[in-house]
Amino acid sequence: MSVPLRTAIARLDLFAGASPEDIDAVAGLAVEQRFRDGETIFSRGAPGEGMLILMQGCIRLSIVSAEGRELILREAEAGDVIGEIAVLDGGRRTADAMAIGPVTAGFVGRTPFARLLAARPALQMPILQVLCSRLRDTTDQLESIALYPLEARLARFLLWHVRRHGRTRADGARSAPLTISQSAIASFVGASRPKINRLLAAFEESRAIERRGAIIHCDIAALRRLAQMDGEADTPEERAPPDGRDAARG
Repeated sequence: MSVPLRTAIARLDLFAGASPEDIDAVAGLAVEQRFRDGETIFSRGAPGEGMLILMQGCIRLSIVSAEGRELILREAEAGDVIGEIAVLDGGRRTADAMAIGPVTAGFVGRTPFARLLAARPALQMPILQVLCSRLRDTTDQLESIALYPLEARLARFLLWHVRRHGRTRADGARSAPLTISQSAIASFVGASRPKINRLLAAFEESRAIERRGAIIHCDIAALRRLAQMDGEADTPEERAPPDGRDAARG
C-alpha cells in the first residue's frame, strides 16, 4: 500500500470520519496511475469504470460544444477526487478530463468499491453528504452563469478562488496564487478572454483586486459588492482562511 495514497484518501471529505480500517480497505483497492501533460484521462460519454484520487498534478474537467467552445467545470488538484459519481451509479462520464502537467493518481474501480460499500456501510453517509454538497455548488454555479451579469460572475469566481487557495493578510485582504490563464477563467464564467482582461483591469483600477506577478490580492468586501452578494450571509470559508484540506466541489 502506498503511504502517500493512503494519506490522500484519509484527507478526502468523501471519507470524513472513516475508521483507519476503512481507510486501509479503500487504499487497498487503489492502483497508482500516471498521466502525461495534455493526456486525455477520460472522455465525456465513456463508461464510468472507477474514480481517481489525485496525489500530484491537476486534472481539468470540461465540456466542449460541437462548435468547439469549452466550458471548464472544475480543475481538480492534489487531494481531490474525480469520477466518484460514475463509480457509484455506473453511468457514463459527464465531462472530459485532461491532465494539466504530470499527474499521479490512485484509481479505484467501480465493482470492488461497490463491494466495499456493501461490506462497510459506515462509509456511505459521508459520501452522500459530499455529493449533496456538490449538487449545491453546481446549482450555485448555474445560477451565477444564468442570472448574474459578467462583472458579478467574475467577482464570484475570484471569491471562490481565494477561499480555496488563499490566506488572510494582516490588513484583512485575501491573497492567493492566480496561475490559471485568462482564457480558462473566461471558460469558467462563460465569457471571452478580452472581456475578462478588461474586467480584471477595471477591478484593479477600483482597488477590488491588486495583481503582483502570479499573486492576486483581493478586497473581499469590494468583491462581494461587485458579486451582488451584499444581502447574502458570509460562508465559513469567507470568514476564515482554508485549512489546506479544502476541496473543490464541481
